[in-house]
Amino acid sequence: MTSAIAPVVTRSSQRLRADPSRVIARLFVPGLEGFEHQEPRTAAVLSRILALSEDEVLVSLDDVITRFDGRHRELSCAFRRNALELADRLRPGAELSEPRMLLLGATFTSEFAIEGAALCNPSIVAHPDQAGTASGSLRFVMSVRGIGEGHRSSIGFRTGVIDAAGQPRIDRPVALATVGETTPALLDPAVFRIELARLDDSGEAAEFVLAALGEQFTRADLDGQLANLENHMSTRGHVQRTADEIRAIAQRSYGVEFDSRVPLSERVLWPAMPAEEVGMEDARFVRFVDDDGSVTFHASYTAYSGSDISQQLLATTDFRTFTSTPMVGPAAANKGLALFPRRIGGRYAALSRADRESNAITFSDHPYVWTEAQECQSPAESWEVLQLGNCGSPIETDAGWLVLTHGVGPMRTYRIGAMLLDLDDPARIIGRLRKPLLSPAGDEQNGYVPNVVYSCGALVHADTLVLPYGIGDSAIGFATVAMPELMTALGI
Repeated sequence: MTSAIAPVVTRSSQRLRADPSRVIARLFVPGLEGFEHQEPRTAAVLSRILALSEDEVLVSLDDVITRFDGRHRELSCAFRRNALELADRLRPGAELSEPRMLLLGATFTSEFAIEGAALCNPSIVAHPDQAGTASGSLRFVMSVRGIGEGHRSSIGFRTGVIDAAGQPRIDRPVALATVGETTPALLDPAVFRIELARLDDSGEAAEFVLAALGEQFTRADLDGQLANLENHMSTRGHVQRTADEIRAIAQRSYGVEFDSRVPLSERVLWPAMPAEEVGMEDARFVRFVDDDGSVTFHASYTAYSGSDISQQLLATTDFRTFTSTPMVGPAAANKGLALFPRRIGGRYAALSRADRESNAITFSDHPYVWTEAQECQSPAESWEVLQLGNCGSPIETDAGWLVLTHGVGPMRTYRIGAMLLDLDDPARIIGRLRKPLLSPAGDEQNGYVPNVVYSCGALVHADTLVLPYGIGDSAIGFATVAMPELMTALGI
């Protein structure tokens, strides 16, 4: 059923804007800024640092600490870590004073403003810790996409509360931004087999490696078996190519851990492997409840290498430790996969846009492998003629799965729509708005990307749909809709 009735949407006066003062400290190598095609100037810079007198070192380091220490957590640790990257260039037995080591590290460090260009693409879920929340209220976590220099994207977080009347309030974020420590993650053979098949490399050499490993294995296990393969190259074809492809797939699985002292709004998920070097985009968080009652917060996101896109799946139970794993298969070939919040008929389910313009449903026995998708919604209205997609994971209601969609129309204008899917057969639409739920208002047309309102996930609380949305990729606003009115507009 379609409906031409548009429910009343109330925009909040709250706006979150990009804050260029939120910076992280990154390794900086002069000559590798990306626009030069020469050797890095590391050796020359190092020799200049070593030539300074100790007094000059102390004066320069004092200036650096005075100007930057309050902008970072444990800045000296970052300096030491970056100085160690130069250790192999020092002459054997050389001993540097602590101040000179710190100045060396500072010289090879730069700040990156994670929100220097834009803040957008919010996704909202219930906070895993509701202790102390007022009766009738709900504490939430909201992910945000920060965009900085070179359009490099990272994932940040905000927290807040939705009160008993369904009105959201964002907590003030802390001033600092801190990147987590990258850790090893277990690897899954199903991911390798599907991805190698896509690369037309699922032959004998690949199976020699994977067949010797268990249902999950470590990077050390994999490296050992790859060494066995490379030691027997003469009896198999394409061994080095297969080994290189397997290592590239393995790089896409990793963990991230934050110190428990780091507040949630300070934590930043930063690109940690080549496939996402230029960005971690459009994270769609969902509170997933498995059949045994266990809760995991998942987020599918787009990894962008600078030339290729792929999809990854984050998993966390506490927003302090995360794993990131490739999502593979034809149904995961494009952007915008969004998990349903529970299994359907014993299987994982997701919204897909594998054909780049229509909404589809895909099922899997495995949260990382998505092979086939069934189209359920194609562009039909004038405001969605260019393409359709989802605005986050489906929301379960008594009447069906509420799906917020995005439609792209003339002048590449992004609007947000809504449809309702059958609870047992989500490929069947039982209600759909013919008019947009949310369109760019007059004061929402300008921005880093003009004429866009876009969300990566909403939630329902106090009989109210709470919808955070990006405005021109430059700010984040909030809209609320009464659920009874929305259901009526959907024909329920």
